[in-house]
This record gives sequence, C-alpha cells and structure tokens, in this order.
Amino acid sequence: MKVKELKPAMKKIELKIKVEEIAELREVVSKSDSLIHKVADVLIGDETGCIYLSVWDEQIMEIQKGKHYLISNAYTTTYKSALTMSLGKYGKIQEIEANFEINTSNNVSLKEL
Repeated sequence: MKVKELKPAMKKIELKIKVEEIAELREVVSKSDSLIHKVADVLIGDETGCIYLSVWDEQIMEIQKGKHYLISNAYTTTYKSALTMSLGKYGKIQEIEANFEINTSNNVSLKEL
C-alpha cells in the first residue's frame, strides 16, 4: 500500500515509510484507560505522499528523523476533518533498509475530507 491510497477508517495498514519530522511530545489522557500517555505527531511518507502519524509512549523512542521503517497494523482516522494515521497499542514499527524520498507536495493530512 502507498500513502496516496489511504482513506478514512482503514485498518491493518502496512506501509514502508520515511520519517520527515517529529513534532514536540505532549501528554494526553486516554479515553480507553483514563491514564496519561505520551504522544507525538510524526510526518511520515513515501514517494506518493505524506501523512501525520500519531505515535504513542515507548514507540516514540523507536523512531528517528530521516530513517525508513515498515509500519504494520496501523489504522486511519479523521481529526478536524483531516486524514491521520495511528499505530495504537497493536501497531508495530520496524526499521528497514530503503532508499526513497517523501513526496511532501501531497500531504493527505492537509486535504479536507
């Protein structure tokens, strides 16, 4: 699958991506368990486009700007009428060897749904 093919409410997404930017960490209270969690919005993408990915807790420490990863079991959601992705507690991120650049001119998170 490629970033340009993402649509709202998709599940079990697997993507090869590159990390473009990691936003500042923030703390949120989860609706599901009422606990405080750390979350960072990460701009990721492939040669077809880019999207914001919410990364939670210990997964934040697994990623670095400029590296390539395989994301598994991610899902899409909408936030303020924009498409975003999340790893959630069942998602996985694994560093891979790859050599592609991100198409930042097609940011699917900036397009209103």
